Amino acid sequence: MDYNAKLRPLCLLKILYELTDADHPLTTNELIQLLDERFSIKTYRTRISEDIEALVDFGFEISVFKGKNTSYCLEQRTFEPAELKILIDAVQSSNFITERKSQELAKRLITLAPSNVGKALLDLTGNYARLKQSNEKIYYIVDTLIRAILKKTKITFKYFEYDQYKRQKLRHGGAAYTLSPYALVWDNNLYYVVGYSDKHRTIVNFRVDRIESTPKILDEPIVPRPGDFDLDEYRSTMMHMYNSERKIVELACNFSVMDAIIDHFGEDVDTGLIDEKTFSVTAETAVNHIFYSWVFGFGGKVRILEPREVLEGYADMVLAAADSLTKEF
Repeated sequence: MDYNAKLRPLCLLKILYELTDADHPLTTNELIQLLDERFSIKTYRTRISEDIEALVDFGFEISVFKGKNTSYCLEQRTFEPAELKILIDAVQSSNFITERKSQELAKRLITLAPSNVGKALLDLTGNYARLKQSNEKIYYIVDTLIRAILKKTKITFKYFEYDQYKRQKLRHGGAAYTLSPYALVWDNNLYYVVGYSDKHRTIVNFRVDRIESTPKILDEPIVPRPGDFDLDEYRSTMMHMYNSERKIVELACNFSVMDAIIDHFGEDVDTGLIDEKTFSVTAETAVNHIFYSWVFGFGGKVRILEPREVLEGYADMVLAAADSLTKEF
């Protein structure tokens, strides 16, 4: 058997993968022509059917449409077009991923679909580049974080914020933070590393795009993840991942805001009827200015009932905001 004969079934599979689906099969003659044009492999009709049969026996889902011109298409796909569209939109709309990397990842994703479908998916995708990051080193940071999580070793890094001149200013006096990384979390189009902070002596999170440079992996085991720590619960009780104390709060809500309550707390949130217009919500949440702003945004249709200190904290923030209208910062 010559070398081309050994490659022929693989080249045939590549053609079927790239060019066919249920709506776009290729005939035997078209496959023969494409093998010749793309790979300089000459063959004939019976060999095509034999190769297809071998690929099917191996496990590939290839449909055969018999008739005057027998045609074939690859049915088996890792992702359906709708699934790929969702993934492409997620990549394109993420603030965390740079514009260049978004385009690169989108082009890789469409290779999982037939070429005509992939092009259509890109044509259907909007341009989300307005708030994109420009820092390409983020990918090296993420790679290092993943390696540290898998190795279960601590990391150190410097963390920054922006000053009034949009310049990066290191936090913590420029000293490095030491973290036992547990997981990477995507929230509100941003990426966070969650872990135990030696400085804060508790579980916290840091925005990955605010890490100043590639973290250093230490030759030191992590502080073990607490047995009762639930990452999903941690994420659901945070408000935009701001580090703050979490408390059980009770809210009184107008019927009209149920959709927003479920969007925020999930369908399993504890609710009950108060009267013919109001329902109660009992949930754990991070208590901070983000939470208070979220409550305020409902224009009085959500009220804090308990605990008292949370209600007082909300009242203080509202009064301070009103007072600031007539004062300078």
